Amino acid sequence: MEKKNILKGVLFIGIGASIYGMLATFVKLAYQEGYTTSEVTTSQFLLGLIGLLVLNFIQTVTSKKVLPSPSAKEIRNLMLAGTSLGCTSLFYYISVQYINVSIAIVLLMQSVWFSVVIESFLTKKLPNTRKIVSVIIVLIGTVLATNLINTKIELDFKGIFWGLLAAASYTLTMFTSNTLATNLPVFRKSIIMLLGGAIIIFIFLFLTQIGPLHFQMLKTMYLHFTENKEYIHSFRYSILWKYGFVLALFGTIIPPILFNIGFPNAGLGLGSIVSSLELPVSVAMAFILLGEKVAAVQWIGIGLILFAIVLMNLPSQKEYKIVQAH
Repeated sequence: MEKKNILKGVLFIGIGASIYGMLATFVKLAYQEGYTTSEVTTSQFLLGLIGLLVLNFIQTVTSKKVLPSPSAKEIRNLMLAGTSLGCTSLFYYISVQYINVSIAIVLLMQSVWFSVVIESFLTKKLPNTRKIVSVIIVLIGTVLATNLINTKIELDFKGIFWGLLAAASYTLTMFTSNTLATNLPVFRKSIIMLLGGAIIIFIFLFLTQIGPLHFQMLKTMYLHFTENKEYIHSFRYSILWKYGFVLALFGTIIPPILFNIGFPNAGLGLGSIVSSLELPVSVAMAFILLGEKVAAVQWIGIGLILFAIVLMNLPSQKEYKIVQAH
């Protein structure tokens, strides 16, 4: 039964990571049609919430047993965790305004070594040799994957900044969401987390596309920092049916559900390895649909990052002996 659950977890995480990896390509396509970050993120989270509410209603009505309800503490913690989910989407989508999807996803994967730093800080222990080696490999892989060795390549600093900020937020999401309220049905848990993320998204919508009409100083600061002057028009509802459904399915409905089912079965270590599929899928989609050029050296860098993720999460000899004993 345990092997079956692990296999189920790996399968669900793999599918979820692959679907999530396609997301940035559709965001980039929406940008090419003139839609703004606030329009993209709002449509994704709004339709995502509606979709999850429908699924939760169906599950509640058809369930043969009473489903557990979250406590006030669980709701608060899940919504807090959800704010980092909203920040991850927001920062990631801003970064792809300035840099290629294939580079933005590499920056997002810096969460691999960010998590090592946070873990070391929380436990007040230095990481072991294998983790340190893995971090070094990730950094070398990042240099290759972003093609920094090519002096002709000019990377926009703003894109790098927002990409790294997305990685930091993504790291926080992983640390909080995988251990919170695991007893709750996946739809209910996802809805609460999405509500937390939606608060961040709606605040961003207000400040960048609605509020600036009344808050001139905030508008000036935002324009000065991002140089994004396209948002001044009113919200275009065509984003909802043009890209909203795809973004909601691929970003806020299917992957979180699959991850919430998969990680408890596969475990955080194995789950992290499988979820790294997001990286090659995202680069491949950008290459196929957007025509982004991906040099051979970048694929080598991506391979190194994937290798480092596997190396970091493989069980030690001591852990392996414990598993064998059981």
